[in-house]
Amino acid sequence: MIKNVLSVSVMYHGRKVGTLSMGNHSCCQFEYDRTWLREGFSISPLQLPLKAGLFSAPWQPFTGNFGIFEDSLPGGYGEYLLRKVLRREGVDYGSLTPVQRLSIVGNSGMGALCYVPESKIGERQSPLTLDEMQSLALEVLSERTDEGSDLLLAGSGNSGGVRPKCLYSDESGHWLVKFRHTFDSVDIGQQEYHYNELARKAGVVVPEFRLMEGKYFATRRFDLDDEGNRLHMATASGLLNEPLTPPKMDYHSLLQLTGFLTQSAEAVEQQFRRMVFNHYARNFDDHARNFSFLCRDGRWELAPAYDLTNDQTLSKHATTVNFKGLPTDEDLITVGMNTKMTRECCQQIIDEVKSVVEGH
Repeated sequence: MIKNVLSVSVMYHGRKVGTLSMGNHSCCQFEYDRTWLREGFSISPLQLPLKAGLFSAPWQPFTGNFGIFEDSLPGGYGEYLLRKVLRREGVDYGSLTPVQRLSIVGNSGMGALCYVPESKIGERQSPLTLDEMQSLALEVLSERTDEGSDLLLAGSGNSGGVRPKCLYSDESGHWLVKFRHTFDSVDIGQQEYHYNELARKAGVVVPEFRLMEGKYFATRRFDLDDEGNRLHMATASGLLNEPLTPPKMDYHSLLQLTGFLTQSAEAVEQQFRRMVFNHYARNFDDHARNFSFLCRDGRWELAPAYDLTNDQTLSKHATTVNFKGLPTDEDLITVGMNTKMTRECCQQIIDEVKSVVEGH
């Protein structure tokens, strides 16, 4: 029973990282396992450095959870489905502790962290075709039915974001497939495909992507290595303890985090290029959970760019540029120079990206 879960073991490739439990004032406490302290790495360098002792999470911004574990929980579409499935079982998602919610994720989340014991919910049914998944998602999102919510949840990989998604594997590898929401145009998949083409042409590193069945945008999963092993993944939100609502991260913090984690000038320049692309290509959905980092046994690297969209319903950046929602080129350059980039390098990247976007 979910309600009986008071603590979970945090696991990485079958090894125990540590124990997460509920402490005083409904806030989580975490302690690294002794063996992990000798042989492992910090799963969240800023908030959970690799050292002995008990860490206590603040109440804000994740209602008592640590940011790195909040990353494992579904958001947006995934949480919407989870609430429906739990409601059918007589459980109010809002009444669950972070530890209980993580026990539902178990080993089904993105990235390498898993949680034991796992609380099974819903039923696993035979897989559907992509067209059937799209049709069912529209039915559920339109509130015409709750039937099939558990199947959609199981297929989503507990992913976040507004639009419906599913994990998909074939002979070419492992993919994350996106479907349209009720408010999307029927060609939303083609739109995202062309937008990613533009980003790649502008020098932004994106995962391999394709259109499935000519309409469903799919991107190769980057939380798996070439052999299919799961990689530890952390978002800027999780690492900086930055909430999505209200959005308040600035690119100053993001570029500084990139330099600190990766110790790579090339990674900082790539993050700067993404900021410039988001500005000129009007990707305003650049919130803290849409930037990620990968860790391969203690070595951090910048993850490819993802969730690149031109959402016409948004009017300013979720992540500010030099603390402005509608920045100038000089604001872009200020952010870069504050992260030890030269003005000349910043200007060159701006010119390259601007040329591609404006020539599109």
